[in-house]
Amino acid sequence: MLLLAAAFGAAALPAVAAAAPGTAQAAATSAPVLVTAAQWQQMRSDGASYPVFAREQQRAERLVRGMLKAGIDVPVPKDKGGGYTHEQHKRNYQAIQAAGALYRLTGDKVYADYARDLLLGYAKLYPGLGAHPHGRGQIPGRLFWQTLNDSVWLVSAVQGYDAIRDSLSAADRATIDDKVFRPMADFLSSTPENFDKIHNHATWAVAAVGMTGYVLRDQTYVDKALNGSRRDGSAGFLKQVDQLFSPDGYYEEGPYYQRYALAPFILFANAVQRNEPQRGIFKRRDGVLLKAVDALVQSSYGGYFFPINDAILDKGLDTEELVAGIDIAYAQTGDARLLSVAQAQKRVLLSPEGLQVAQALAQDKAKPFAFVPTLLRDGPDGTEGALAILRMGGPDGQALVMKNTKQGMGHGHFDKLNWLFYDNGQRVVTDYGAARFLNIEAKAGGIYLPENNSWARQTIAHNTLVVNEQSHFGGDWKQGQALAPAPLLFAAGDDTQIASARMDGAYDGVSFTRTQVLLAHPALTEPVVLDLLRVTGGKAARYDLPLHFNGHIMDVGFKTQSAVANRPVLGKANGYQHVWIDAASEPTSQPRSLTWLLDGRFYTYRFASTAPSRALIGESGANDPSFNLRREPMLLQRVDGQAATTFYGVLEPHGQYDGTAETVRGANSRIDAIAHYRGQDADVLVLDLAGGKRVAVGIADEPNKPGSHEVSGGGHSWHWDGGWKRFDTGTGKDGK
Repeated sequence: MLLLAAAFGAAALPAVAAAAPGTAQAAATSAPVLVTAAQWQQMRSDGASYPVFAREQQRAERLVRGMLKAGIDVPVPKDKGGGYTHEQHKRNYQAIQAAGALYRLTGDKVYADYARDLLLGYAKLYPGLGAHPHGRGQIPGRLFWQTLNDSVWLVSAVQGYDAIRDSLSAADRATIDDKVFRPMADFLSSTPENFDKIHNHATWAVAAVGMTGYVLRDQTYVDKALNGSRRDGSAGFLKQVDQLFSPDGYYEEGPYYQRYALAPFILFANAVQRNEPQRGIFKRRDGVLLKAVDALVQSSYGGYFFPINDAILDKGLDTEELVAGIDIAYAQTGDARLLSVAQAQKRVLLSPEGLQVAQALAQDKAKPFAFVPTLLRDGPDGTEGALAILRMGGPDGQALVMKNTKQGMGHGHFDKLNWLFYDNGQRVVTDYGAARFLNIEAKAGGIYLPENNSWARQTIAHNTLVVNEQSHFGGDWKQGQALAPAPLLFAAGDDTQIASARMDGAYDGVSFTRTQVLLAHPALTEPVVLDLLRVTGGKAARYDLPLHFNGHIMDVGFKTQSAVANRPVLGKANGYQHVWIDAASEPTSQPRSLTWLLDGRFYTYRFASTAPSRALIGESGANDPSFNLRREPMLLQRVDGQAATTFYGVLEPHGQYDGTAETVRGANSRIDAIAHYRGQDADVLVLDLAGGKRVAVGIADEPNKPGSHEVSGGGHSWHWDGGWKRFDTGTGKDGK
């Protein structure tokens, strides 16, 4: 999608259409409705004065001039994603959209003629098309191998068509209306298996049909888009707005798909606002669509989205879909924090909203976007889990992400109570995301690879509990969709932030509760992560707790047997077949440590369990003959033959390595020991720090309920009321 999205209803811009080219009758029936002629005229007059807007126009001109030179090419579809015909049809919709905008911004008829000729080419091609020869999914596309891409084509092309429609002869307009846009809208809206789903594919489809309805002045298309193919409100855009976002603006499939779905949600909402302002679409559900823009930005670190569920790691705040979201949200809210995101994106829409953002940036109105500790509830009522984001140290400081969300439909991974950790601008504790090389034809045509199911979605590929080498819910996402974690606690102070959640039903008869703390202390150079995972089951089992990390191992702080002659594989199924074992220890209940180096900073992970556990060091990539998987390190704690156990640990960033200056400082951990003590209904984790300081955190089994708690051990006792408490020895906070 090129950054030329439709834009409407900006309060600071004219809302009344000016006369369009052609006769008065043509203007009445074909004048632009997605961006009015008056708004185009204002952009034409003022756009060159604002550098970001001017650069965007130049970018569009380069695209279209290159396409003009190449000539009209509307090929018969035959290729998978990434193939020639796929990419050509993609270039064509970008060019139609760009040429329409350039015609309005420059008055040069060559752009309108080019868009017209491309569309007349589609008028010859499209009526004779059936299902794509490499069609994917239940409903194959026609121009593309999946219907989703056809919807994206229509969303983009109809914007360009709206801009030139009143410049066409009546005959050309009728030909394009009746042989391109109506047949495409009919195809999409007559497939309820796709059109009526509550899913991002359907969002693109309803946006395409609804925007086409406004341009063609066909209210039936608009009604279908808003209320479903039966026009009874059981499906459609309004239902999707109500069902796919939580009250906090979190999108059910996770940030990666929130990024993708945001474009049709925001673009079509703008179309509704422009043409039917009485609906108050941006006020629906307390402004949830605008909240979704803010939630998506919060769900990022270092410019990249948290890669949970089927996510590709290189998608971030500069993605084209979010450019549309930022510009339109700013026009609706005037929130200057959004301008700092636009500043980093260095792009705007060629739209009234884009002009507003460009003006505000030129006037230095941007304010920093505040990345703050945030709990994003999941589910339409906010009652189906949550994404807990703990932060310290600013945008490039520490971010702890605890994934206590619901399944995320078919794109969800089996990773309840998974976690990620960022520090120093880097991914430290990692999530694999999706096994996919988007649109790279050599890798299965750019679709999800077989290893997405055999590795990336399996529980062992994540940082959470695995029972008896089986993935959560037996690897059945529909079963997982019915059960969500229960958030128990979220609190964020200056030096202590904490989140807790419980998962029941991922395994029969097994319940596990995880609490994580982001904690700062003067004796530590950086905040650290405390992790407590308590599991109870009805019978003896194998409990595995993996940690996937990024960096080069510096020190293994426990005795191991290395597998250097042969490299055994961890298991036979459920992702275990993709892990090589490089070293393993004997079982013990004593704390151990592992230190690695990443981008000049050291990370020491101290870990233990209340029952004897083995520690295994491994790497992903086994049983991968096509080299589809990334080779990444992991640490695995394994407890065998227990019905219940508690895993606990602390991850500490420390020190600095400067390869240029050949200097090392702080390479040794400033934590001397970690200990765990159990009371009747609570746990205490204790850190002994360098210099004799001690910090302890008490955590109740039911931290969301009131009550008094007491834990004793190691010659100490801790008492507190409520779900949790921090105790610092020697600073006036000691809990004795």
